[in-house]
Amino acid sequence: MSSAAAAGTIGIGGDMTVNRMGFGAMRITGTGVWGPPPDRDRAKAAVRTAVDEGVNFIDTADSYGPAVSEELLAEALHPYPADLVIATKGGITRPGPGRWTPDGRPEHLREACEGSLRRLKLDQIPLYQLHRPDPKVPIADSIGTLVELRDEGKIRHIGVSNVTEGQLREMQKLTPVVSVQNRYNLGDRSSEAMVDLCDSESIVFLPWAPIQNIGGVPPVLNAARRLGVDPRQVALAWLLGRSSQILPIPGSGSPEHVAANVAAASLELTPDESDAILQLAQ
Repeated sequence: MSSAAAAGTIGIGGDMTVNRMGFGAMRITGTGVWGPPPDRDRAKAAVRTAVDEGVNFIDTADSYGPAVSEELLAEALHPYPADLVIATKGGITRPGPGRWTPDGRPEHLREACEGSLRRLKLDQIPLYQLHRPDPKVPIADSIGTLVELRDEGKIRHIGVSNVTEGQLREMQKLTPVVSVQNRYNLGDRSSEAMVDLCDSESIVFLPWAPIQNIGGVPPVLNAARRLGVDPRQVALAWLLGRSSQILPIPGSGSPEHVAANVAAASLELTPDESDAILQLAQ
């Protein structure tokens, strides 16, 4: 069994199944998610390590770089393994380093999707996500464009990112939403209710920044000592146990860190350890 397969599998949209430990491709870019990485070959080696370890779900976005992450994924992996699902996102522009500006206009989303198809060398994007609702654009206009792109065969399934429950409900009136990607980790539980919603409705929840905010958290450090692992691996193992609908997507530009992250799929926390971590924000 591969390392990623130890986490079990999860269904996406009723017709795709992947191992429940993914890879986030934001960190294979330069500092501040801007420009190329310092070592292009090492970044591509990190991506290949993820796949070698059994990861068959990779999350990226046109804004990572911008464009750099998608280009590197194609360079590293194309032609892709038959079981690999690549998810990407559109709806954010990058005016400069450290700047992220929502753009949910239909014409921008269509252009963004076409660009992702070219860079990723795909005929169809398996999962295309609205990166962030644009307060200047009606949700119906943004999601409506994704529905059109799906009907044209350019995307297979629609997901959303950085949304509230109210926004999700509005989107669900327009189309099935198969995934939600919000910030969530053991130190940031602002999307706790969204995790529960996804759990109850069998929507895949993709936590971004899954291993931030660990610090010197005693329950995490105690579990790491017992298991003889890094606290970051405990954080990932906790996410896997938090809900069967969570698909962690830790990212790194280091092959060694990627392998360590994926290895967390085989860790098992005790009920007491999981409960102690869950209680941290309560």
